[in-house]
Amino acid sequence: MQASLPLDPVLFEACLKPHRSLGRRGLLILLSVAGGVSLFAGLRFAYLGAWPVLVVFLLDLGLLWGAFKLNNWAARRFEAVELREGELLIRQVDPRGRERAIRFQPYWVRLDKPDPEQVDSQLVLRSHGRAVAVGSFLPHAERLAFADALGDALRRIRSGLALN
Repeated sequence: MQASLPLDPVLFEACLKPHRSLGRRGLLILLSVAGGVSLFAGLRFAYLGAWPVLVVFLLDLGLLWGAFKLNNWAARRFEAVELREGELLIRQVDPRGRERAIRFQPYWVRLDKPDPEQVDSQLVLRSHGRAVAVGSFLPHAERLAFADALGDALRRIRSGLALN
């Protein structure tokens, strides 16, 4: 039996997830209100003899539900960042659960911070010809704050200071 080597303690970690402002309860309320309005208006048109309008309202409601279902499915994406004494590990997991793990040596990795003036600029980690964008789904302000926190952690580990 092969003994596993003990891992260095985690000095910095973050789990980045896309922001979703509408939870399950909010979605149910929104769809209930939209469904009620659609049903009321559709029945009114059907009563007046324009029954195809009811079908259009129901299709609209189905498309609205489908769009939110797709949005919630995409929200399962996340990125986990772990910094240890000898390794910076970035795990990127897509909505299907497929994982991509990228490892960098923290003393050699270069952090290209997003430009504060450009909203679409990315946080990119580079080392030895490899590059990975991190937190591309985050709002710009959160991406800047995360870049500062990770940059501070990398500076502290390079200078030999203990991280808390």
